[in-house]
Amino acid sequence: MKKALLFIVLSVLIVACGSKGTKDGNKTSEAISIYEKMPGDLALYGLACDGCTDSVLILLPYSGGDPDTFDIINCRQQHRLLGRPHIGDALAVMVNPENRNEAVSVINLGTLEGQWCYMVKPTLRTIDGKVPPLPDSILKKLMVPMEYSLKLKADYSATATGNMRRNGNNQSLAIYPDIHRYTEWRIFNGRLILHADTIAGFTKEGDKPVTDTADIVLLKRDSLVLRIGDKEQSYYRKKSEEDRRR
Repeated sequence: MKKALLFIVLSVLIVACGSKGTKDGNKTSEAISIYEKMPGDLALYGLACDGCTDSVLILLPYSGGDPDTFDIINCRQQHRLLGRPHIGDALAVMVNPENRNEAVSVINLGTLEGQWCYMVKPTLRTIDGKVPPLPDSILKKLMVPMEYSLKLKADYSATATGNMRRNGNNQSLAIYPDIHRYTEWRIFNGRLILHADTIAGFTKEGDKPVTDTADIVLLKRDSLVLRIGDKEQSYYRKKSEEDRRR
């Protein structure tokens, strides 16, 4: 099924990327995707075409028409080329408003999708403002790192896993940080929007929805760094069972 879908996408790209308009000089305007941007989002969305280089990006826009060509030299030098584009990859492109032929930010959405993980170490619960003295053997058992994860899916849904209990209801001396349990993600003007419909009992916000805006500092095939506010978090990609069998 995946091979058939890939063949269809590549066929569309070969035809569309090679097309320079109709015989009468008019551009083909038929959309190739039903993707809808968030209101106010100025990014361009489309597929990377054959011909992309270290200095040039060729984008087939979802809205249809001929491919657009962008200079990405400064984008690369400013570390805003987030995920190397390959033919058929879905991209979000922010264009320089003073030079429509230059991209100032490129995000490879296909590279961004997947399960991203990081390890978290607990802190010790204090008693009367002090950490109780504990033997090294007990400390070793308590201070066990836990893997947290953030999964961004192709349908723009999200899941986040980590500490499943509120610390107030956890009698363990080891305290793991709470997380926002994201349910959706989107790109908005070159930034990652994470939305959480929090579950009562899991966070202090109760049922109040939470939205975080993250700057993508780094995006590679196996590495991701997000900045929310003044905090940066590094992730590593968790491969699926299918990936591990390859």
